Amino acid sequence: MMKRQLHRMRQLAQTGSLGRTPETAEFLGEDLQQVEQRLEPAKRAAHNVHKRLQACLQGQSGADLDKRVKKLPLMALSTAMAESFKELDPDSSMGKALEMSCAIENQLARILAEFELTLERDVLQPLSRLSEEELPAILKHKKSLQKLVSDWNALKSRLSQAAKSSGGGQGLGGGPGSHSYTATANKVEMLKEEEEELKRKVEQCKDEYLADLYHFATKEDTYANYFIHFMEIQADYHRKSLSSLDTALAELRENHSQADPSPSMTATPFSRVYGVSLGSHLQELGRDIALPIEACVVMLLSEGMKEEGLFRLAAGASVLKRLKQTMASDPHSLQEFCSDPHAVAGALKSYLRELPEPLMTFELYDDWMQAASLKDPGPRLEALQEVCGRLPRENLSNLRYLMKFLARLAEEQEVNKMTPSNIAIVLGPNLLWPPEKEGDQAQLDAASVSSIQVVGVVEALIQSANTLFPGDISFNVSGLFSALGPQDKGSETSEEPLAVDEPPPNPVPTSAAVKERTEPEASPRPASPKVNRSPPEPVAPAEDTARRRTGSLAAAVEIASGRQAVVVGKPSPYMFECIMEDFSVDPDRTLMVGDRLETDILFGHRCGMTTVLTLTGVSRLEEAQAYLVTGQHDLVPHYYVESIADLIEGVED
Repeated sequence: MMKRQLHRMRQLAQTGSLGRTPETAEFLGEDLQQVEQRLEPAKRAAHNVHKRLQACLQGQSGADLDKRVKKLPLMALSTAMAESFKELDPDSSMGKALEMSCAIENQLARILAEFELTLERDVLQPLSRLSEEELPAILKHKKSLQKLVSDWNALKSRLSQAAKSSGGGQGLGGGPGSHSYTATANKVEMLKEEEEELKRKVEQCKDEYLADLYHFATKEDTYANYFIHFMEIQADYHRKSLSSLDTALAELRENHSQADPSPSMTATPFSRVYGVSLGSHLQELGRDIALPIEACVVMLLSEGMKEEGLFRLAAGASVLKRLKQTMASDPHSLQEFCSDPHAVAGALKSYLRELPEPLMTFELYDDWMQAASLKDPGPRLEALQEVCGRLPRENLSNLRYLMKFLARLAEEQEVNKMTPSNIAIVLGPNLLWPPEKEGDQAQLDAASVSSIQVVGVVEALIQSANTLFPGDISFNVSGLFSALGPQDKGSETSEEPLAVDEPPPNPVPTSAAVKERTEPEASPRPASPKVNRSPPEPVAPAEDTARRRTGSLAAAVEIASGRQAVVVGKPSPYMFECIMEDFSVDPDRTLMVGDRLETDILFGHRCGMTTVLTLTGVSRLEEAQAYLVTGQHDLVPHYYVESIADLIEGVED
């Protein structure tokens, strides 16, 4: 026994500094010997990097996004800022700066939490599997093979000795030597059988080990990608954080009139793009089509044409603000916004609405209204074409570009639900509004009537885009946005010359009927103040009916007042945002109890609360089940009770 252990120690001592032994080397070619040498270092590298990278995480390992955010130091800083600015005077500039900084740190905490979640999923978990499972399994096979080969060599040595003994110990005449020979011969046979069995195990283990080495060799590039992907994730995290900070800093400086002492740190102001005249914008940037119009159209052609309610459903205020900032400062970096078509549509509407003069011009306002008043489709179309011909060249080019796109959008109306009428309702007031005359109350009183006529004009322009604006068009006209998505079908490399001097040979009949507005639109005047609250959320089908009843009235009030309407009632989260700001309420620990799915339950979901439907009111359980089947989960409560009394009993339990 001691001899076998000593023999084993000698074999281990013969293992070279390259990490291989004679037992395995005899089975491996030069290439596989080099692969074998990398096993142990690869295991140590994966283990060490995983350990150090795990220590870099600031959030709770394994927690979901919301729980992780709450544990981050940045979130603790945000909470401290929130508590601090509440103690300051509402008009204090320090308090306002603290309030905005609180929101920034909150956003940075969420970006960090998303980064750590991605890091755990795509890097830490694969490295853990590599160092704790995959490579140890290969090394275990290696050790098994080494032991089997060692045992096999020892057995062959014993067999050789037994064979020599049997050859020299044969007796004559059946004496004692004869018995000794028989015993030795039996021992030899047993050793041969044992040797054959061990040889079979060696061959099997060798095949498994060789397969492991080949597998490791083919997967080494994948293992290397773990570290490359880590760098990519880290870079993306820093880009998002920097973009968020740039946007926030620009807003901070704008609100507090602080000039940045370092010119290199100053982002390109919105004034180059938003809120300036079309002519100035085009001349300064050397463009034919306004930057926001072209960029937004190309992005929507890429990923937004089949999006239901495009231009009608509002985007998040923070995303929209960041998109507008990126549009002005770095239009090459718009790729990340392609996946949010509602934000892109909002940025386009915002640009049109903030023009000092509408795209369809103040000068031609009365002419557009006169054309809209014609009832007969033929003369009406001719009148519209005649007014188009009197637009300034830059306005005509941009209107033509936009109408061609809107006509393309309307082709997908079966999916996106945006007919020419619906598009005109939400975009018309942003393309044309009357010139403001101070003290002209009669004009303000007629605002809602004129907006209906504007909708009729814009609807006709969309329906007859190919007649009023003949020729194909390349939507990526500047070539600046080639990376934002696939080229639109049927595009040419350059715009065709506009042919609007002659009336169309076959006027296309258009309907003068105008549907009622489905959503309160923002004021078409560029001077309307900012609203810091979140814009209205997407409208649920049942909720849409009630909104249609008040949409026209809200639009008239908006135009007359020059202010943007803010919906404060359910299901808008506005009121809950106010509550959270004043009382630090945690939505995760708040229960929304109501008896109506389309208001109470939808409101609870939008605010991030747990919802409970009580069946003593408006909505029935069957309605919730129907919404569940159709996938409208925001209208499905988390729980339901027969009455409030049942809820109280449950809380007490």
